[in-house]
Amino acid sequence: MMDLKDLTEAIKTGNRTQATSLTQEALDADLTPQSILDAMVVGMDEIGDKFKRNEVFVPEMLIAARAMNESMAILEPSLVKSGYKPLATAVIGTVQGDLHDIGKNLVSMMWKGSALNVIDLGTNVTPDKFVAAIKEHDAKLVGLSALLTTTMPSMKATVEAIKSEELSDVKILIGGAPVTQSFADQIGADGYSPDAASAVDSAHQLLGIR
Repeated sequence: MMDLKDLTEAIKTGNRTQATSLTQEALDADLTPQSILDAMVVGMDEIGDKFKRNEVFVPEMLIAARAMNESMAILEPSLVKSGYKPLATAVIGTVQGDLHDIGKNLVSMMWKGSALNVIDLGTNVTPDKFVAAIKEHDAKLVGLSALLTTTMPSMKATVEAIKSEELSDVKILIGGAPVTQSFADQIGADGYSPDAASAVDSAHQLLGIR
């Protein structure tokens, strides 16, 4: 039987060519889609742990996440056929007035790599668009990103809009350079994450999974 440790290592090191090739090889060898996904997730977990220990930095995280996403594109049809269900659906976006997306993109890719179904709304997202997406996709988690201090009020407005719709089963996680735990508490968010790796742990904690 094919050893999936090589796939885990390819994801961890961000070797997209090898990761996609090994994913297809594993499918051709009739390995279960879930076992292949599990091997990928281990790779993302390991790179996330290294990031938290300051052993790797954002560029390494990005290339690992891209390798994961390209491999997932190959694996996804087989996952769907096997009856696989994501752990939950999450909506993510950069709040209104802010066009920065590197941090948001990294969190989005990391969430996908942790078996969440992610609806990425992009940048400059109005509170109404967040609310509409949560309702449309029955999301259980929403991630709000802001890089500019001037757009932090938009984050507050988005939290208020979500809560005004009585979407009580939706957890709100916020992050971005100017954002703090104190600000999250102040605006009524359910959680705060200082970086993408922590955002995976925070998301799972809020959702009560893992």
